[in-house]
Amino acid sequence: MADKIDLRKTLDAYRARQGEFRIVDLEPARYLMVDGHGDPNTSPAFAEAIEKLYPVAYALKFASKQELERDYVVPPLEGLWSADDMASFTTARDKSAWNWTLVIRTPDWIDAGLVDAAIGKAAAKNPPRLAELRWELLDEGRAVQTLHVGSFDDEGPVLERMHDAFIPQHGLRMTGRHHEVYLSDFRRVPPERRRTILRQPVEAA
Repeated sequence: MADKIDLRKTLDAYRARQGEFRIVDLEPARYLMVDGHGDPNTSPAFAEAIEKLYPVAYALKFASKQELERDYVVPPLEGLWSADDMASFTTARDKSAWNWTLVIRTPDWIDAGLVDAAIGKAAAKNPPRLAELRWELLDEGRAVQTLHVGSFDDEGPVLERMHDAFIPQHGLRMTGRHHEVYLSDFRRVPPERRRTILRQPVEAA
């Protein structure tokens, strides 16, 4: 069997530095996805979405290892975020207005058959919990990203500089949804040590 693959170490999408905004061109990729709305700190649906994603992600990993002899590290949890007023992410920080989709990336050799089998295996333990989970292609194209170290509540000034300074200064405008990659497990890592990639899809203005 080949060595275990860690997408965080091989893909440019997972490279970012604190204090540096970088323009990246991202290839389309497929993700396990669950949608929700509201404050992630208080919404039960947010925790439930995580509980839906991980059993399927690990069932898929083990199926790939056993059936395809291709093992990999399950990629980090990620989140797609949107709101009617983007100020709710920067200055207002109104979390109750946020729409979110939690996602976990799947390697490009995974196919629909393996995904369906993994969902079936996880659903056999908790049938109602996986009804809203889907496997979908995400094509963000060009994006700006940086690494944030610290509490999620301290992201506002970083996003404000990204949205209001770096992006327009480079002849770009925002498209798509605000994207976060949780390099740290926020269920276990204290706020001041969390490492999060902040990403915003863009296009030419």
